[in-house]
Amino acid sequence: MKRALLLTLALLGSISAATAQDAAGNAQDGARRVAMCIGCHGIPGYQASFPEIHKVPMISGQGEKYLAAALQAYKKGERRHPTMRAIAASLNDKDIADLSAYYADHGAANPEVPDTAAPAPAKVAELLAKGACVSCHGENFNKPVDGSYPKIAGQHADYLAASLRAYRTTGNANVGRANPIMAGMVQQFSNAELKAMAEYLASLPGDLRTVPQPRFRR
Repeated sequence: MKRALLLTLALLGSISAATAQDAAGNAQDGARRVAMCIGCHGIPGYQASFPEIHKVPMISGQGEKYLAAALQAYKKGERRHPTMRAIAASLNDKDIADLSAYYADHGAANPEVPDTAAPAPAKVAELLAKGACVSCHGENFNKPVDGSYPKIAGQHADYLAASLRAYRTTGNANVGRANPIMAGMVQQFSNAELKAMAEYLASLPGDLRTVPQPRFRR
């Protein structure tokens, strides 16, 4: 019953949030605003050191609606990350739409991604079922059921684990994500269980990638 309620709220939340993310983005315009992004997201394996140490997420090939939703959340302070909030605060809605369109188009779809993910180890499979992860992120974790949810297959394991922990972090000015649906989901798990799920998800093929880009562009 609780899980059904959470999933219903997740769907309603994605619908209500869509109005802020539905502005049509222009990838070419986004390319002219990307200089602030490539210093972290254009370097393969680049690792953030503050407020937590982990690889910065791969965003090339990520869903456009999700990228827009994430940037809006940073801008509003619903996601607490000093650097990302400062960057998002400098963007208007068109900038966000354009950057989201740019990165969504920046990585070609991976034809080798199967429709169903490879079986997880038994314990991890139990954890994923308990969290009803496929209900939002799709059977292969690369085709979410709604564009406002992220692709997570192949994402860096340490980033995924840090993100999951952030949904239940409160009272921290630099870390945390104000999403009641995900907060309710992650409360069920220990840090070790979140890490195990993250490592499995990171092992899966997906569309996400880091496309190398020079720090300074002409």
